[in-house]
Amino acid sequence: MKNIFLSIFAAVTLVSCASMSTSKVGSTQVNIAGTKWTLADQVKGKTPTLNVEAGKITGNGGCNNYFGELSLDPTAGNFSAKNIGATKMACPNMEVETQFFSMLNAATKYVVKGNTLELYKGNLLLLKFNKL
Repeated sequence: MKNIFLSIFAAVTLVSCASMSTSKVGSTQVNIAGTKWTLADQVKGKTPTLNVEAGKITGNGGCNNYFGELSLDPTAGNFSAKNIGATKMACPNMEVETQFFSMLNAATKYVVKGNTLELYKGNLLLLKFNKL
């Protein structure tokens, strides 16, 4: 009886894990051009933002305003930011901004789930945003 219970529990666990691991990374996504997002994580200081426009991104990294080029392919969920530049103000917590820019630059894929935007490098979640 105990073995049957353990077998059923293991099967249910495997099925639930399999359904949780099915990701939409690399699949067709909605086009996010013309949208605005704010970082979902709590950070010290001003929360970074991401404004997506046709072929470019802008926003605030937590201290400085930034801008860059963006290549989107909604049919494959591809996201590629490059040539990111920013104003040069010094702020108390520059680590947040430095990490934000680094992860934004490393992102290769995106997934939209309702009002949430997730940026990935392969299958590794880098940044999560909430829609403004």
